Amino acid sequence: MSDTPVWFISGCSTGFGNALAKLVLDRGWGAVVTARDASRVAQLAEPYGDRALALALDVADQGQIDAVVAAATERFGRVDVLVNNAGYGYQSSIEEGEEAEIRAQFDVNVFGLFALTRAVLPLMRRQHRGHILNITSVAGLVGFPSSGYYAASKHAVEGWSDALRAEAAPLGIKVICVEPGPFRTDWAGRSLRQTPNRIADYAETAGKRLEGTRAVSGTQAGDPVRAGEAMIALTEMADPPSNVVLGAWGYDAVTKALRERLATIESQRDLALGTDYPEGELAAG
Repeated sequence: MSDTPVWFISGCSTGFGNALAKLVLDRGWGAVVTARDASRVAQLAEPYGDRALALALDVADQGQIDAVVAAATERFGRVDVLVNNAGYGYQSSIEEGEEAEIRAQFDVNVFGLFALTRAVLPLMRRQHRGHILNITSVAGLVGFPSSGYYAASKHAVEGWSDALRAEAAPLGIKVICVEPGPFRTDWAGRSLRQTPNRIADYAETAGKRLEGTRAVSGTQAGDPVRAGEAMIALTEMADPPSNVVLGAWGYDAVTKALRERLATIESQRDLALGTDYPEGELAAG
């Protein structure tokens, strides 16, 4: 295995993780493929022999994280690419959000991702190389009605990734945020959690989007296999980008929103600069 890269992918039972794991293993590389239920990935891994290690991993369980990273180290001796893919969507209006659902969302999408990365970083530091791909979302850059708590979890990963990138770059570790738009995965189907909209005042905003999200499940334009190929391509670049939005809808939504945000910030330049101490006072102080 020393001549081939080793990938560690969370959330491989369906969707991006499943498609990516197959692409990686079909290239003859090593892969640690994980899911909360190991039986969901055992069949995926079986044809590939020792190159595939299928393990149960709930990223909200620190004990499981430690055990899986230890098993990966014992089998392969290293991790070249960590793909933080495990996560799910939760939708509600902000006011109707349920505390237990919100905290469970953050335990997986945020704190679990943080914990798994911390467990793998010592391996990558010793290697002085590695790639960390954090699968966030278009919602990591733009908030939409009904997705406030989901967007908050993904915005958290984006900011954290910026800091990790700055710390890890001198160590040869590259950090990339991958922001998919609508893709034909289980995100809007089986794995999606929703709190129904019952407050009429939100019917035309959060309520309408709650209804529409499940309705499009299975018909999205995004192809998980092509997304997996794009992720592999990112790891083969000499100087990969910090952020990549996947899918035409996502690309258009993000670029439009960021241009508008930049224009708004620039329009308030005088107000922003006016909050500093005057130059003479600053020097005197």
